[in-house]
Amino acid sequence: MISVRACSPSLGFREGLPLEQIPALLSAPDEIVWVDMISPGEEGERLLRDVFHFHPLAVEDCLVERHHPKVEAYEGYTFLISHGVVPETTALDFQTREMDAFVAPRLLVTHHSYESRSTWAVVQQIQKNPADMARGVDYILYRILDAQVDMWVDVLDVFDERIDALEERIFVEQGQPVLDEIFSIRRSVMRLRRIATHQRETLLRLSRGEFPQIRGDAAFYLRDVYDHLVRVTDLAELYRELISGILEAYLSVVSNRLNDVMKVLTVFATIFIPMTFITSVYGMNFAHMPELGWRWSYPILWCFMIAAAAGILYAFHRRKYI
Repeated sequence: MISVRACSPSLGFREGLPLEQIPALLSAPDEIVWVDMISPGEEGERLLRDVFHFHPLAVEDCLVERHHPKVEAYEGYTFLISHGVVPETTALDFQTREMDAFVAPRLLVTHHSYESRSTWAVVQQIQKNPADMARGVDYILYRILDAQVDMWVDVLDVFDERIDALEERIFVEQGQPVLDEIFSIRRSVMRLRRIATHQRETLLRLSRGEFPQIRGDAAFYLRDVYDHLVRVTDLAELYRELISGILEAYLSVVSNRLNDVMKVLTVFATIFIPMTFITSVYGMNFAHMPELGWRWSYPILWCFMIAAAAGILYAFHRRKYI
């Protein structure tokens, strides 16, 4: 789906324009044009190459998924890749979707393979207040990126709750499910940190005025978005340290419980060592063993073994082994 919106002082805000009007809109000196592409297919590729005449490398980056966020300057326009959070993302499976944007002086082209909550939010804002689009394409880009980062901030609450619950869970439950959850959250946190770091650097470059298509007012607003993303990256680093600490604590708890089990087994093994020695000696099949003929040898042997076990338990107790 390809949506064409335009705004000019004489005609005002219009949307749902046909694709055939795009060349005329681009040639008009006072038109601000926003073309939003949602999985456009071959028609979208044709527009990018033959109508907008974007560089083939930028078009290739736009059409191929799974790029890290980045921004590049081309002659007459700026190409941007940013990531938005998938609506159904969780702390166990953090996912993002790529959005590509071409920013020219009076033209903004956004491209994404799925419905974008951030672009839709900006569309609704413009429908309520068309003056927002009249402020320029760089302002529209700011509103889209601001909506994206706000959704990143919402995801942090999901990580907070899951990590807090996991911190309490590791002390009452051990096993493969807990370990799997720790590693799943760890992978999600690493992806959150990696994508957020790249996007932060992208916003930093946009807010510093490196690109002529981003004017001073929009760059000032983008600094606020950059500040929000700095908070996201700081918290992602904190989550990485927390989950590493949780993993170490989990391994310590498991190790301590294993030590307790080994301590019990060691106590029992030590108690039975003298008993095993005595029974093995008197279990030998020699003909001349005088003790075997004594009347009280059997109860005496039991008394000796019980006394040895009691002595070992007392020695362990005095040394606070048990």
